[in-house]
Amino acid sequence: MGAYINIGNAGFQSVRNGEYVDKSGLIAIVNSTLFTERRFSCVSRSRRFGKSLAAKMLCAYYDQSCDSRNLFADLEIASDPSFEKHLNKYPVIYLDLTSFIADTHDDNIVDKMNDAILADIAKAYPDIPVEAGDRLMDYLLRVIEVIEQSFIFIIDEWDAICREYAPGTNAMDRYVGWLRRMFKSQDAARVFAGVYMTGILPIKKYKTESALNNFIEYSMVEPVDMAPYFGFTKDEVIALAERHRMDFDELEKWYDGYQIGDEQSIFNPNSVMQALRSRRCRSFWASTGAYDAVAHYIQMNYEGLKDDVVRMLAGGRCKVNPTKFQNDMSIIRSKDDVFTVLIHLGYLSYDWHKSECYIPNKEVAGEMVNAVEANNWTHVVKAVEASEQLLQATLRGDEEAVARGVDAAHDENTSILSYNDENSLACVLSIAYYYASNDYILHRELATGKGFADLVLIPRKNVDSPAIIIELKYDKAVDTAIEQIKRRQYPAKVAQYADDLLLVGITYERDTKLHRCCIEKLML
Repeated sequence: MGAYINIGNAGFQSVRNGEYVDKSGLIAIVNSTLFTERRFSCVSRSRRFGKSLAAKMLCAYYDQSCDSRNLFADLEIASDPSFEKHLNKYPVIYLDLTSFIADTHDDNIVDKMNDAILADIAKAYPDIPVEAGDRLMDYLLRVIEVIEQSFIFIIDEWDAICREYAPGTNAMDRYVGWLRRMFKSQDAARVFAGVYMTGILPIKKYKTESALNNFIEYSMVEPVDMAPYFGFTKDEVIALAERHRMDFDELEKWYDGYQIGDEQSIFNPNSVMQALRSRRCRSFWASTGAYDAVAHYIQMNYEGLKDDVVRMLAGGRCKVNPTKFQNDMSIIRSKDDVFTVLIHLGYLSYDWHKSECYIPNKEVAGEMVNAVEANNWTHVVKAVEASEQLLQATLRGDEEAVARGVDAAHDENTSILSYNDENSLACVLSIAYYYASNDYILHRELATGKGFADLVLIPRKNVDSPAIIIELKYDKAVDTAIEQIKRRQYPAKVAQYADDLLLVGITYERDTKLHRCCIEKLML
């Protein structure tokens, strides 16, 4: 067993010794690429989304120095036709780039990495000597002529050097050159049956072209057919919740919300497992310094970024074009770049059908609030505090306090849309009731009875609070809003979610720019 070649299956064995959610179907996808033009794969996903675990799994499956049949016998991959064909059939080179980053901080990092891997492989093939001037690829070419086998190369955290060293530095340029020599030369297809790189970022672009355009990329923006393996699916978390006797609705509120490709409901796997172990849901981002990373990017405030963050905190979405991003965290030139890097880091989710991004769940929303506090966005912080007060005023039926709260929210957020616009007020209301998302599921324009309620707050499971229907009117008596709620039978639709209901009518007078409120409690 070497340090870089044929490291065995101990890493995946330790994973299987604990609770493991079966993601072995990923192996079948990688198997389908071997010895084809698609053999070079770069799979990038956010921190805490199982990158290293997947790399350990692939090492255990392909490594010819060990017998991993029992590790996979009860998993999905065992029933795949390709299982026997590739199980423990290859010499595997494994590289975790973070280990070099930790030990080396000078421009010679690439040479040290190359020499260390070369020396370790040479120990595995003592009858094939290293010749003077040999680089790693030179030696591998001679090895395959003797052993008549191709290698599998697995690189974990491939972009660690890209994140550590600035563009244009000697180390960065030499690393890109090393990657091209290893994987883009005409020799690469002879040497490697397959290459699997995983990291946070897709491969860096130079101008508009990837540095390694022969790689097939799978990312948080473009996962292709790997989307189900980027995190936990809804069914997987339901099963975990039942097994651990945890409240699935709480897990969903805290950790769901990622749309990855066509997968509409992907959970953060690391956070789910930590919640199960600790027996409660909370934010597990603190240990990663999450809000510092977010704060760094949102402080740039490109093109109204601050207003967009407020909109997303209120449950809204923002348009984004991820194609401009150079896949380099140090090159941020626009709001699109900010949103795109936050998607890759897991702080935003991306809906590719609509080209929109949004905050996926309560855990991430909390980090966004921390980030705006760190940036001294005083008006946003005050808006969040005022939101809690507004909800409490609504629940206790304080009509004057609700009217004042909506007045303040409307004044504070007029930049989002035109002031005298009904859609603007509806958006402002979503922001004003942001705090309610802790205990409620918020719906704008919810289909109820014979029409659409402007804003409906449905209490989450195990929350002992009434449902709330809010109806907006312009230049009309406030009781007309309540009458419309009843006339269009909105309560009948909401009755399935709660035993009691608050009807809230809010009107806005264009001339005075004042709001009025009427609240009526209805027992269902």
